[in-house]
Amino acid sequence: MPTSLVITAPDGSVADAIVYPDAGAFVAGAADFVAREAAEAIARRGRFSIALSGGNTPKPIYARLAAAPGLDWGRILVAFGDERCVPPDDPRSNYGMARAALLDHVPIPPENVLRMRGEDPPRAAAAAYAEELARALGPDGRLDLALLGLGDNGHTASLFPGLAALEETERTVVAAYVEVVGMWRLTLTPPAINAARRVAFIVAGADKAEVLARVLQGPRDPEVLPAQAIRPVDSRALWLLDAAAAAKLTAA
Repeated sequence: MPTSLVITAPDGSVADAIVYPDAGAFVAGAADFVAREAAEAIARRGRFSIALSGGNTPKPIYARLAAAPGLDWGRILVAFGDERCVPPDDPRSNYGMARAALLDHVPIPPENVLRMRGEDPPRAAAAAYAEELARALGPDGRLDLALLGLGDNGHTASLFPGLAALEETERTVVAAYVEVVGMWRLTLTPPAINAARRVAFIVAGADKAEVLARVLQGPRDPEVLPAQAIRPVDSRALWLLDAAAAAKLTAA
């Protein structure tokens, strides 16, 4: 059975966590969470908008979500939290991963998938995506759910340590050259992510335990640990974890 935790940081900020006992339960629980959020948003507002996360952790979650019964994919809008500046058929593409694991297996209208155009000039692609996302989300401009991962250096989306994007206050999407990986990235900014109705991190594996504890229970320094820049405006961040990732956390 999963365990619910309330995590309090030294500055008093609070986050919620659900810890699953093993990898299988984590994948099932995360997929079920997304499916519930989708069903509830569609019931309340007639549509569900989600920004997908890249990386390896979401792949099995997306595959399970593809088999979830009863989801009205015609009312689901899929966006992306970040993208590598590569073509969509490049094996490093977040869109390509999501397409193979999820999008090719569900009846979602093509116009409901908002792809970051990683093959285009980075700054132009970021500006174009900001406009496309604003049009798709409508007047309030808010995602229903931003799904995020956590890198072993504390980054989330493509918000890496030391990037100017962490100081962004107006733009929703930016392009950034990330020295540590030697490539351009497109990413949603903290204001865009924090405006989402729900923000959920998905984190698994013992290799994430130390950085997770630093992000959630260490001193606040978003320049060093960018995931700390994510503080939703209208809700508490939810962390969906497996037991290995949560091993160094202490409950409030």
